[in-house]
Amino acid sequence: MPLTSNQLKQWMTSLLRVGLYLTLLLSVILTSLSHPVAAQDTSNDVVAVVNADPITRKTLNEESLRRYGHDVLENMVNRHLILQACKTSGIEVTSTEVREEINRIASKFGLSMQAYLQLLQEERDIQPDQYSREIVWPMLALRRLVSNRVQVSDEEFNKAFIAQFGEAVKCRLIMMASKTDAEALRQKAAANPDQFASLAKEHSEDEASASVGGLIPPIRHYTGDTRLEEAAFALQDNEVSPVLQLGDQWIFLQAVRRLPATTPSPQAMPSIREQINDRIRDEKMRGAATDLFAQLQADAQVVTVLGDAEKTQQYPGVAAIINGQQVSLAAVAAECAKRHGSEVLEGEINRKLLSQALKKANKEVKDADLQQEIQRAAASFGFMAANGQPDVDAWMKSVTSDGTTTQDLYIRDAVWPSVALKKLVEDSVALNEQDIQQGFESSYGPRVEVLAIVLSDQRSAQKVWEMARDNPNDAFFGKLAEQYSVEPVSASNMGKVPPIRKHSGQPAIEREAYAMKPGDLSGIVVTGDKYIIMRCQGYTDPVVKQIEDVRSELVRDLSEKKMNMAMNVRFDELKSAAEIDNFFAVAKQLPKMATAPQPTKK
Repeated sequence: MPLTSNQLKQWMTSLLRVGLYLTLLLSVILTSLSHPVAAQDTSNDVVAVVNADPITRKTLNEESLRRYGHDVLENMVNRHLILQACKTSGIEVTSTEVREEINRIASKFGLSMQAYLQLLQEERDIQPDQYSREIVWPMLALRRLVSNRVQVSDEEFNKAFIAQFGEAVKCRLIMMASKTDAEALRQKAAANPDQFASLAKEHSEDEASASVGGLIPPIRHYTGDTRLEEAAFALQDNEVSPVLQLGDQWIFLQAVRRLPATTPSPQAMPSIREQINDRIRDEKMRGAATDLFAQLQADAQVVTVLGDAEKTQQYPGVAAIINGQQVSLAAVAAECAKRHGSEVLEGEINRKLLSQALKKANKEVKDADLQQEIQRAAASFGFMAANGQPDVDAWMKSVTSDGTTTQDLYIRDAVWPSVALKKLVEDSVALNEQDIQQGFESSYGPRVEVLAIVLSDQRSAQKVWEMARDNPNDAFFGKLAEQYSVEPVSASNMGKVPPIRKHSGQPAIEREAYAMKPGDLSGIVVTGDKYIIMRCQGYTDPVVKQIEDVRSELVRDLSEKKMNMAMNVRFDELKSAAEIDNFFAVAKQLPKMATAPQPTKK
């Protein structure tokens, strides 16, 4: 039987989707297996298909560059500076060294390397390759660059050894913001040292130590502020120190007892010496690496082309020039897509859906529509000029104040989608008199003031309801709420909850509440998995009596709410009805699939 035109279209669409998927899959597998393939332009590669309409890698790269180009370029420049310094010094940091360092860091947290990388990805949204390339490699490279400058002296070792194993003083501390108050309290403590702990609990402004009578970790030599150490070690047991200034606070100490030094066994000393030397070396290396990187930045000759129209004409296709070495726009765009491509592509898919829907509805978004939406947003957030008109300039200044959002991006990512959705639903959104009346009742009508008890099961609700019925007064009901309610607000406020208004989206509660008179006890109202008991205290007196006094405000607010609800529903419909293939997401998952453990053959 011959195919209908719709069936033929669906069949062709399916073939296109399958063909694109297999093409991308084959490309990624070839790359992952490191087969020698010829260099080719990937700008026309398809990264997603939305209802048979493709989104190319070129589009994804350009949009990623538009949003994240400057941040990513800064990171790339920094890595280029380190790489150039490594080449000059004949230093190479291998991928094996990077893996070993990641494994070492992971082991410090008691995790395997895989678990650690997965944690970074889930908790901080840092991909494994990004972590290796942008964090671990620069750190190792800088350490290698400064390794010959870092030595641990005997004096440094001895101080660190004393700090770890030397004698210490266990102390109590009182901290106060006022020097005068601290001096007065110090005199009381010195006159009666046995009361120091009580004085700390009552007066110290350092909450952590005040809760334990002023006790702080033992003070050791070479671990912090030398004035604090000298004051502590100058004290005899139970003696109180003079008042010292610590930052913007004033403190004084009481010595509890002296803790003797610890002498490690001779067998343990080689390991201890190695650990201490490694710790000192790491600390000094971090400082030296920071200084070196600052010096590399200060000495570098960097020409930033990205975002500069004049320099872009002079250096087409270049993002930056670092000490004479060019970084191409294509490389920065690819890096942006690699790091942020998933979220950017999601936005492009949504934009494609809206564009398709507008075309189907024979509608378009014009510049005047965009300007009108910007004015509406400015007014809704209170940006009004002296003449009573929306202050668009002030609003745009606020929107772009984060330093990353440009006016163009704001219009593209926020204004245009909003206008597009409004265009799609405007013909179906209309207010009637019933909507306005219900809005008036909800916003300005009388509200029921109640005490409420919320319970999680019917048996408990029945028991509490019977007790409330047998003792019909507000005080007893409040005690029941405090004892039995599982809802924090009603439990902590003796049953008092915000007044109940009409048309709030809780019809069962509203019906019961508005049927009561002051002093009445409701039945058990079941809503979701909760059981609610109410006691009516009365009704609020409306401030606005006539609907005409607020009609224009109601119409504006209700129209906007109804429009927003319709927009959300329409967008959900577009998403659910769409045929979307996200090959970019598939490609990111393939390396994980390739490294997954394979089943053992029996």
